[in-house]
Amino acid sequence: MKISINRLKHFIDLDQSAEEIAALLTGSGLEVEGIETFESIQGGLEGVVIGEVLTCSKHPNADKLSVTTVDIGTEIVPIVCGAPNVAAGQKVVVATEGAMLYPVTGEPFQIKKAKIRGEVSQGMICAEDEIGLGESHAGIMVLNTDLANGTTASAYFNVEKGEVLEIGLTPNRADAASHLGVARDLKALLNKEVCLPSIEDFKVDNQQLKIDVEVEDAVDCPRYAGLTISNIKVGPSPEWLQNYLKALDLDPINNIVDITNFILHDLGQPLHAFDAAKIKGGKISVKKLPKDTKFITLDEKERKLSGDELMICDQEGGLCIAGVFGGKGSGVSEETTSIFLESAYFSPDVIRKGSQFHGLKTDASFRFERGTDPNMPIYALKRAAMLIKELAGGEVSSEVIDLYPNPVADFEIAVLYKHIDRLIGKHIPKETVKRILEGLEINVTNETLDGFTAVVKPYRVDVTREADVIEEILRIYGFEQVALSENLNADYLAEHPSKDLNKLQYRLSEVLSGLGYYEIITNSLTKPIYAEKSAHLNETDNVVILNKLSEDLGVMRQSLLFTGLEVLAHNINRRQKDLKLFEFGSVYFKEEAGYREEKRLAIFLTGDKAAESWLAPATSVQFPDLYAVVELILEKLGVDNLAVEIVHDSPYDYALQLKLGAKVVGTVGMLDAGISKLAEVKQEVLFAELNWDLLCKKSKGLKKYQEISKFPEVRRDLSLVIDKSVTFDQIKAVALKAGGKLLQRIGVFDVYQGDKVEAGKKAYALSFYLQDTENTLTDKIIDKTMNRLIQSFENEVGAFIRK
Repeated sequence: MKISINRLKHFIDLDQSAEEIAALLTGSGLEVEGIETFESIQGGLEGVVIGEVLTCSKHPNADKLSVTTVDIGTEIVPIVCGAPNVAAGQKVVVATEGAMLYPVTGEPFQIKKAKIRGEVSQGMICAEDEIGLGESHAGIMVLNTDLANGTTASAYFNVEKGEVLEIGLTPNRADAASHLGVARDLKALLNKEVCLPSIEDFKVDNQQLKIDVEVEDAVDCPRYAGLTISNIKVGPSPEWLQNYLKALDLDPINNIVDITNFILHDLGQPLHAFDAAKIKGGKISVKKLPKDTKFITLDEKERKLSGDELMICDQEGGLCIAGVFGGKGSGVSEETTSIFLESAYFSPDVIRKGSQFHGLKTDASFRFERGTDPNMPIYALKRAAMLIKELAGGEVSSEVIDLYPNPVADFEIAVLYKHIDRLIGKHIPKETVKRILEGLEINVTNETLDGFTAVVKPYRVDVTREADVIEEILRIYGFEQVALSENLNADYLAEHPSKDLNKLQYRLSEVLSGLGYYEIITNSLTKPIYAEKSAHLNETDNVVILNKLSEDLGVMRQSLLFTGLEVLAHNINRRQKDLKLFEFGSVYFKEEAGYREEKRLAIFLTGDKAAESWLAPATSVQFPDLYAVVELILEKLGVDNLAVEIVHDSPYDYALQLKLGAKVVGTVGMLDAGISKLAEVKQEVLFAELNWDLLCKKSKGLKKYQEISKFPEVRRDLSLVIDKSVTFDQIKAVALKAGGKLLQRIGVFDVYQGDKVEAGKKAYALSFYLQDTENTLTDKIIDKTMNRLIQSFENEVGAFIRK
């Protein structure tokens, strides 16, 4: 939300800088996210002055140029000018040396001293397009003015300049969504008065244009007001109003619409102007229309109504979605000569429903759906009518209509002084409390020694409880004035998990996407036949759907396997055979005690590693390709010390099962061809399914980055002859234990099984990378570490070290 400081000064006397005002507002809860400078003409015409052409003669070396001398107040400068209309005695606009100009078209440029065809030029006499004032480039601007030479052009052209605050408005502070609302906070912070423009001169001119109003739904529309204005002339707004809107990043449209936008941002009260001639039957009805009624909005889109939104209607149908968006057929245009001006208070709930259903977010709906001031419609209506008469002419041609059968009452809240001190953590004098509340327009009544009743006006929709009143006191008193105690402690009711499971999943999705895997989301409903024909699934564990859409979607899935295979089949049938997919999804089981749900991660790999190329033949994906991905996931999650077992159970042809103790973390392997064919996949598929719930529980959190050591890494190699039954994971576990913190990683660069080693044996060629993060490794330390590794391999896995 943007707030102009220049406009704030119309409500409250301010002598603070923009930065000081921003600090005050941020400290009170209206966080200022930025301060911008608005200029009605880009650059503010800095360095551009009024000058007088003293002499003008033809350029000796160019027919179309003139050499002039120009009095710019501080000095007389030579300027070469190419305009055909330049002449001695003219008052002109001069860009002096160093000025930065922002033309209507083209890039900004700076005026520099130059020689043009041999003649010195120290400035530029400007046309209107060259300084952003208009489109004309027919010649220089010739002014009719008695202003002294050297007067700034910004003063002559009334260039407006000022700071604009960008406030990050929180949803509860609907009352601050206007210049008046922000001024009210400054009133309490600075102990100054807020002044509203007077409407005492408002009067009804005649009764020539009467529009009847009927409100059928007083719950959704507690207050509806309006009046008519005739004999208006629709046209451009004056410069001050256009600049006001531009400072707030709004485009001026015409004087009538601009005034309604002005009131909205000034007072926080949305208004709507209807072309009175387009109101059929001379009557406005506030009601709901039947579901699926068609309505064309201002953006020329035809929309079907939900039946829940409130509509402003005439005798023939809808004119406007109340508080949200106008209709195409009833808006103000250049031909409009009379209007019906609406000012209302709508229920936030009905506006929110209408806005959400149609996906329409407007400045009006933003305020209505958070709660506007039910006491503001009449003041805003009269203020707007006075401005319309001033800027568009016209006459108020009806009495003010104000349908307000059940006025919204003030909130009365009992407050105890001891609760103020307890919640704030500091004793605040009673006089200070009363001064703050009265500054916030919260009346203090029924005061006793123990407390009082706070009477809160209904525009403060966020102040309805004792704690809310105390929060108001604290934010104006100042959080910084409450000293921290020596012994800090905090209580909380909500559970705060040490690991953010959503973040873990998101980060792992990023890792897999970076490896070229595509995420899929499949249906949790699947075919019963999969459990019937798969040995690894138990048909009695199926969660059967009572109201089946079809037999093919009759049960909840027990595995992510088959729904993923269906995605593979769909793509393969469309000649996309090289696939890398993953899915985070839930699986479901029926048990004696009820039902169980688990979250899992499935990874699918099939086809070739890379597209066929003349550089290298196509090679099919292999088991290590998928296993490496699973290892990376485990590393990222910080899950280690896993036991690995070789299995040949369904649904795999061969696989590795990963375990933490007795619990299975997951399985990685090549799917059995018969299983794949159940989903009509006829090529080899590598598949991994991991227990995501268990992984998250055992995870140490996402692996953090650390500073790269400035000390060199050392590599040493060993060749081990071991029994075929010994796995690399066993060797790795022994090495990590014996190598200590110096051993950074282990690699296998050769495996041999043949006649060069004994029967039942195999040879591993291993590389060990050692590094100290604090010192350079010495030969003594390296040798000591390697000897410890050798002894551990010999003693724990029966290795023979080949020298």
